[in-house]
Amino acid sequence: MFIDYSRIKIESGKGGDGCVSFRREKFVAKGGPDGGDGGKGGSIVAVGNENINTLIAFRFNKLFKADKGKNGEGSNCTGACGKNYFMQLPLGTEIYDITDGKHEKMGEITEHGEEFVLAVGGNGGRGNKRFATATNKAPRYAKQGGDAQEFQLELELKLMADIGLVGFPNAGKSTLISTISHAHPKIANYEFTTLEPSLGVVQVSDYESFVMADIPGIIEGAHDGKGLGTQFLRHIQRTKCLLFLIDVNSNEPFTDYQVLKKELHMYDPYLDKKAHMIVLSKLDTIHEDDREDMLSLITKEFEEKLQEQIFTISSVAGLNLKKLRRDLFEMVKVADEEV
Repeated sequence: MFIDYSRIKIESGKGGDGCVSFRREKFVAKGGPDGGDGGKGGSIVAVGNENINTLIAFRFNKLFKADKGKNGEGSNCTGACGKNYFMQLPLGTEIYDITDGKHEKMGEITEHGEEFVLAVGGNGGRGNKRFATATNKAPRYAKQGGDAQEFQLELELKLMADIGLVGFPNAGKSTLISTISHAHPKIANYEFTTLEPSLGVVQVSDYESFVMADIPGIIEGAHDGKGLGTQFLRHIQRTKCLLFLIDVNSNEPFTDYQVLKKELHMYDPYLDKKAHMIVLSKLDTIHEDDREDMLSLITKEFEEKLQEQIFTISSVAGLNLKKLRRDLFEMVKVADEEV
């Protein structure tokens, strides 16, 4: 199950208390203080893990706590430090502090092995030996351990991919990604077959590949949340490039493209400025005798009105897929060089 949003509570460990103790040894009169310090409490640490691609681990378990530090003991024994809690997060996770009604971004995880401290453990309290002075050689007090930190967090996952597939429901996005990669999304002949994003690795050659993200179809008004649009659109914010997939059987392919661009812009003004490719899908559904005339009209409208080139494919028949892989890889390569 793909989960890309969760609210949780985290709590670091309280520091251990310092100890009040005095030496009690035979033949040692009036032994001095020997109370040890308390151990430091454990911290909550977010860790990037490339082997995880969902927040499902945070769906049912809502409280994450680090260990408390142990109290100090006599004979100058320092208490053991509490163990840190390492919270494994998928790459692309944004972390927000929502404690007391706030909504402040604490950080984001973008690299494997990257660590980010979310809640610091309390410091260990000092034992009474620390307070001994020339004028107070037998202090009978110690310091308590530092308090734990508590936060309410909001976790939001935005998939990290090279190319994001954008299109209306039933445009053929899932068929395309399943054909050119090893992804296996649900495919059926009705709208909103895809209800959760999926990633697929597209192999171009033995040493060349890129990652494509298939998100559920976008409809007009998606930027306002219509059709769960806001939940889906965030997954293409981190993509380097976009592939607009339009059904060649649409009554107005040019209008479809304009609507998709508008929805992206209304959600995030930078989305529609990404490098992109426009692809007409389901070419196999058009009779060969009619293809040339139909494609000529569509191509002319895109070139004259927007100076945009279009690419035609059939995922089912495998038409132009090899060239599509190569062209997409080159587009990603250029995007990488421009960063």
